Amino acid sequence: MATIGNLDAYSDALVVLGTAGIVVPLVRRFGLNPVLGYLGAGAALGPLGLGTFKEQVPALYWLTVIDTRHVSALADLGVVFLLFLIGLELSYQRLLTMRRLVFGLGFLQVLISASAIAAVVAWAGAPATAAVIIGSCLALSSTAIVIEVLSNQRRMSTATGRTSFSILLAQDIAVVPILILVAVLQNGAFASSLPQGIMLAFAQAGFAFGIIILVGRLMLRPLFRLVASVDTTELFVAATLFVIVAAAVVAGLSGVSMALGAFVAGLLLAETEYRKAIEATIEPFKGLLLGLFFFTVGMSIDFRELAREPLWLAASVIGLVGLKATIIIVLARAFRIPMPAAIETGLLLGPGGEFAFVVIAVALGASLVAPGAASFTLAVTSITMAIIPLLAIVARRVTRSREQLRQVDPALSLVPASDAKGRAIVIGHGRVGQVVCDMLSAHNFPYIATDRDPNAVTQHRRRGREVYYGNAAEPAFLNSCGLMDAAAVIVTIHDQPGIDEIVRVVRERRPDVLIVSRARDADHARHLYEIGVTDAVPETIEASLQLSEAALVGLGVPTGPVIASIHEKRDEFRHDLQDAAGRNDTRGIRAKSLRERTD
Repeated sequence: MATIGNLDAYSDALVVLGTAGIVVPLVRRFGLNPVLGYLGAGAALGPLGLGTFKEQVPALYWLTVIDTRHVSALADLGVVFLLFLIGLELSYQRLLTMRRLVFGLGFLQVLISASAIAAVVAWAGAPATAAVIIGSCLALSSTAIVIEVLSNQRRMSTATGRTSFSILLAQDIAVVPILILVAVLQNGAFASSLPQGIMLAFAQAGFAFGIIILVGRLMLRPLFRLVASVDTTELFVAATLFVIVAAAVVAGLSGVSMALGAFVAGLLLAETEYRKAIEATIEPFKGLLLGLFFFTVGMSIDFRELAREPLWLAASVIGLVGLKATIIIVLARAFRIPMPAAIETGLLLGPGGEFAFVVIAVALGASLVAPGAASFTLAVTSITMAIIPLLAIVARRVTRSREQLRQVDPALSLVPASDAKGRAIVIGHGRVGQVVCDMLSAHNFPYIATDRDPNAVTQHRRRGREVYYGNAAEPAFLNSCGLMDAAAVIVTIHDQPGIDEIVRVVRERRPDVLIVSRARDADHARHLYEIGVTDAVPETIEASLQLSEAALVGLGVPTGPVIASIHEKRDEFRHDLQDAAGRNDTRGIRAKSLRERTD
């Protein structure tokens, strides 16, 4: 027979699972963020919410969490998975592509925001250690909510989406040293000064990470190769969970946060050929475990704190959002981000984030932050996170009004003629796009071009070029350009996420249209073939072919055979990339017949 202790644990598990199965679907039905649903449910059903009345109302025993320890272990596992997923997404190639915004804009935002907030907290009377911890926590933003808001709006490929994602990426990386520092302070390794404590923290973490990296480099690929050869889903799931938990345990035994060990494991697996399979494997666990994490985060929200000092709380919420938003806007403008995107990014990232709850909980347990200060900080963080969707709406309205005021040039409001059919749409009118348009003009093929740079659009329209201002990732704009009757879409921009988004939007609406796209390299070209382009032109391969042609002709080889061999080599590259992407020739046949009809 189950003991009373076990019955309490089962009761608390039912509350959490009921939240995932009932509350969150209802929240989604009303168009709200599921993270907010978990936070709200945790706050309402936790020991600090309705759980305080369980003695007066016995029925609340089955509707509230009795003891946070019953779900804390699963919540800790949710944090481990969250850090693992962050590491899995931080591939070297991704960081290299976004290095200017991530390591420049993002890290500056974390450093300046943490310093400014810590100074305010210290001015309010908090000790130096607590001020540094609280400042570091509040400098971070909510990756989960902001990314979902932008994804639902299909705006991840816009300037706002790319800038926000870059800063959030830097913040996710910054979580690592923050957790290291707090863990070492918790173990009493804080020496005579903060710099010594930081050095000791990184030394201790470096030892643990060195073991994980060494073993991972030697064992991960052979392990997953062996498991994949058996071709059993259950074993692949078991291997993935084993790697995550093993890395977390090694880090924990070394006195470092277990989540950081999982983060390093994610980094190692991000560079392997098993990355996509691992992402698919942990997808069923991810939502539930992260939901448990946010549910326990909600349980730490004390509604009594909201009523204790409402004026100070409101002032702190406004001050936090205003201070961080101002810092982000100024830094974004310094990195040449357009003002509308800078304002949107500032308002979206001005609120606090989920990692504040993790760090503050650890710091509170180690007596590094006073209970009153911790409770107040968590209240500020939870309120700011809850208003992110509202701030997103305000940001869109502010930026739209600014854009309407700025776009005084009539050339930017021109709409393509709706009666032109069978023309090509050239997306991007930079150096590459201009050459493409020149060649289309030379062969008398009708086209229109689009660009996001208002100055370039105005300049080229004055020269007689048919260029229109707009975002080609927006279906409404593409429709106004005549996408449904277009003969081809030619993508010439250099931004990889932007190219991918445009290709997906075009292919969803015109499965049969010819899409020719610029690609960064062979890997990007292979990816473009996977998502539906007819032909991809990798910059690196095309440059090598042109260099070969110039060298051979310069060495005296007849021009005719050289050109023929270059064409053969180009076709060979194209077929290899298409085969690697798993493409068949049906789309190429359709595109060829379409070209013959337009001729």
